[in-house]
Amino acid sequence: MTAEAGTPAVQELQSRIDELQTELTTTNHEILSLTLELDQRVEERTAQLQAAQDELQRTNSDLLQLTLELEDRVAERTDEVRMLNAELERRVEERTAELAEVNKELETFAYSVSHDLRAPLRGIDGWSLALLEDYGDALDDTGRGFIRTVRAETERMAQLIDALLQLSRVTRREMRREVVDLTGLAREVAEELRQADADRRAEIVIVPGIVAHGDRTLLRAVLQNLLGNAWKFTNKREHARIELGIVLGPGQRAYFVRDNGAGFNMAFSSKLFAPFQRLHNTGEFPGTGVGLATVQRIIGRHGGRVWAEGVPDEGATFYFTLGGDHGDQDDPAGRGQPE
Repeated sequence: MTAEAGTPAVQELQSRIDELQTELTTTNHEILSLTLELDQRVEERTAQLQAAQDELQRTNSDLLQLTLELEDRVAERTDEVRMLNAELERRVEERTAELAEVNKELETFAYSVSHDLRAPLRGIDGWSLALLEDYGDALDDTGRGFIRTVRAETERMAQLIDALLQLSRVTRREMRREVVDLTGLAREVAEELRQADADRRAEIVIVPGIVAHGDRTLLRAVLQNLLGNAWKFTNKREHARIELGIVLGPGQRAYFVRDNGAGFNMAFSSKLFAPFQRLHNTGEFPGTGVGLATVQRIIGRHGGRVWAEGVPDEGATFYFTLGGDHGDQDDPAGRGQPE
């Protein structure tokens, strides 16, 4: 009974063992296959890493070579820059010496103009006056008129010499920058204009509190020329108006002198600042034609610029800026009051 009963169990156990052996064999084959595949992938990855390492070494070698070449080039360039700086310093020294020599020649020229040329002019004027006083009766009206014309032209020549000397001085004068009260300077100039022509009636409006950074003496010359021009070119106006003001812009501010006088045609504005260029007849508006050229030189020395706008018979506005002035300062209070 026992042996017969155990036979199916043994058979079932044996069958189970056979199944497990089969599964184990299959699993072993799968493990072996995965191991081979893993070995292959490891070999491939190792080869890739070796190739990458070789490429990295080549790159490092190239970088090292480039670094060495760059260092050589930097060293060469440094030597070139050093040589160029030395050459530049030499040229600057030569140019400085040349400019000093030119300034010396200009001073000599100015002395010659102020003395050597003035003497003949004084002689012409003096002999013309003597001729007019001593022999005027022997001349007719036309002859006396000619002599008066000679004396007038002599005086005009003297004024031109003075203007040239002034233009030369503002070009050579040493700059002394400081905070300058432009409002105060303009009031002084306006008072001088009134005292020189007490019968004139003109409204002069000067905005209070205008200050700038520049050379006080040179900026006074700018205002003398601009306000003086405005005074001259409004002399035919019954209600003359002259204004000094300021326009604030992004990063910079511009000053202006405006009048309602003779004005000018904008087509000829390029001639305004050239020496001896005039847009009006000297008989109607006398002058040397050097004032605005002087203004341009002074403004240029301050690192600024000057320009003008005008309409014939309606007036003109002259604007100028100064290097170092910025438009972020407080706007002067009010539009200005008549002086």
